[in-house]
This record gives sequence, C-alpha cells and structure tokens, in this order.
Amino acid sequence: MTGEASSATTPPAISLAVVDDDPMVRAALRMMLGGASGITVVAEAGDGEEALSVVPRSGAEVVLMDIRMPVRDGLSATEALLAAHPALRIIVLTTFDTDDMVLRALRVGAAGFLLKDTPPARLVEAVRTVATGQPMLSPSVTAQLIAAVTKDSVQPGTHERAGSARAALARLTERERDVAEGVARGQSNAEIAAELFMGVPTVKTHVGRLFTKLGVENRVQVAILVHDAQA
Repeated sequence: MTGEASSATTPPAISLAVVDDDPMVRAALRMMLGGASGITVVAEAGDGEEALSVVPRSGAEVVLMDIRMPVRDGLSATEALLAAHPALRIIVLTTFDTDDMVLRALRVGAAGFLLKDTPPARLVEAVRTVATGQPMLSPSVTAQLIAAVTKDSVQPGTHERAGSARAALARLTERERDVAEGVARGQSNAEIAAELFMGVPTVKTHVGRLFTKLGVENRVQVAILVHDAQA
C-alpha cells in the first residue's frame, strides 16, 4: 500500500525533444537534461524539417529548438509545429541581443527562449516551468524584449498588425486594458497591483483573462499586441 501511494503522488516525467543542428550541443543537452529528475529526452532532430516528423511521433511535451539551422530554421519549424500541435511548449535556443527571430518566435507562440550557455540548473527549471504552461520569461527579460519590439515598428506588415491588435484590445474591459498596458511596460504582477491599487491575485486573474481574450500564450505576446496597436 505504501509503495502504491508514493507512486501515485509522483508526477509523470516530462517528455522532452531537442532540436539542434550541432550533434555536440544535442549530446550536451541530452546529458544535462536526461539525468534530471522528472525529465526524459524522448527525441532529437538535427534541423527544423526533421523536427516536424520526429517531434509529433515522440510524444514530446516540451521542445528545445535552436533558431538558426539548415534545411528549415527553428522559427519556421516552431510556427509549423504549433499550428498543428498547439499544446506543445517550445523554448527557442539562441543568442540574445536584439535578435528579430526571437521576437518573431514569440509572436507565433514560443513559450520563451534561453541562451545556449544557460547553466544546467536554469535549463532544467525552464523545462519544468513551461511544462506547467507558464512562459520562461522574467519581467526584466520582458522589458528588454519590449524595447526591441518598439524598434520593429517600421517593418513591412506593421499597419496590418496594428489593425488586428487594436481589434483584439477592443475586446478588453477598461481594467483589463490597464493591466495589459502594465504588462507592456514590463511590470511584474506586484508592480501592476501597486500602480492600480489592486491585489496581486486580482492582477493574476486579469492576466489570465488577457491570455484567453487575446488568444496569446505569454506576457511578451500581450506586450507585443499593445505595442502593435500603438504603431
């Protein structure tokens, strides 16, 4: 009975797929993550095209996806995989700076991004976090990404995105719009709560409603919509 009770309370292992064109990187990630409690590497792919067939067959819940690869890049693969399998959680692996490909990946629904030199403990934390449905994006990183988004306002398609974003935001209540604007400034829930004289749990509830009403997966996508609407 004791053994049955303990096994019943143990959560199932998180199934992970690793997509990177460098075999050494894949091996390193497999060693780091395959040995972590509660994570099982179930598949690997060497480019985005291979990922389109390998990842769905593997039953992976979370994908670590390199952005820059031959044949099919990680951005295109992320968009295609999420279009066909929206429950997947994809973390893009990249160098940060102001990489426009990272911003585009977030637009199509990536759960976040990590630098390739992320420490193993942080990498494990990221996989576990996105597996629960939460984005791996801290408020400080959100603010940096938003700064990069504002530089994107002169790119082709800006007017179309602006119209779509305004229509989406029009569905929000006034309070939800206030919270969305706080998110767009890179504020944490606590900072938004203090500014709007609300409780943190109430802000969390509003943020959840924003995700549902706007059809987005994370705070960065909320921020992008707000900035697109102002273009």
